[in-house]
Amino acid sequence: MEQTLMLKKIKSEGVPKNRRAESPGGGSSSKTRVISVTSGKGGVGKTNIAVNLAVSLARMRKKTLLLDADAGLANIDVILGLTPEYNLYHVLKGEKSFSETVIKGPGGIMILPASSGIAEMAELSAGQKLTLLDGLNDLRSRIEFMFVDTAAGIARNVMYFNAAAREIIVVASPEPASLTDAYALIKVLYQRHAKKRFRLIVNMVKSPAEAKEVWERLSRATAHFLNLTVNYLGHVVSDEKVTESVRRQKAFVELFPDSPASRCIQEIAEKLAGESPDCEDDGNISFF
Repeated sequence: MEQTLMLKKIKSEGVPKNRRAESPGGGSSSKTRVISVTSGKGGVGKTNIAVNLAVSLARMRKKTLLLDADAGLANIDVILGLTPEYNLYHVLKGEKSFSETVIKGPGGIMILPASSGIAEMAELSAGQKLTLLDGLNDLRSRIEFMFVDTAAGIARNVMYFNAAAREIIVVASPEPASLTDAYALIKVLYQRHAKKRFRLIVNMVKSPAEAKEVWERLSRATAHFLNLTVNYLGHVVSDEKVTESVRRQKAFVELFPDSPASRCIQEIAEKLAGESPDCEDDGNISFF
């Protein structure tokens, strides 16, 4: 209901012409791929994967923006040891512009940091979402990939950012609870927001075979109960270098580029970079 009302408001009030998203195939902004990185359960390494994918693509000369969409509990700046002066809170309060808030991260990625410990940011208002829409559309002409690192679970903010993205990457681990929650997340996005395209990254696996087994289990459930296909994007193996990188607050693809986990991330990044996905809208607000 909130998304429908917001869309009506946009149509009635209008978005400034220089800030409207270009139609597919028209204008440079249509080339921007907006990808949400999400999970049903916390602790599966979602943010670490989003960060390292963004860094890997930036090192491939892809202009990449990383949006910390866990608006009330910032994670990206913590993982990377950054101390931004301003964040999304200052933008949505009208105190700073997006360009004043975006900071440069490893590999040349652009980062829009979130706030931390501000309760009112846990659920964005309709007005704040419109401000976010406006600012992100301004940034689109400067980037090729926008990764949206959502919070875990199925809270309203999580649903909002996932519904807005054109592509959704679900991160899961081999733990049964992670798999169950990933299914629940997909179910809600499909039934309530008509999202039909999902890709899976299985994190912290012992082998490619274990990752494929996790994917097959999830795929069987979504096919049987939802008549929905989940596509396998890749896996990241368990690697002590990842833990060490978190302690040192660095991206592991930069700190340990030849580690097993880094090679997995690089393979996924190359797959994403080599794609020409269908950019047609899928019936949702898709305002990014």
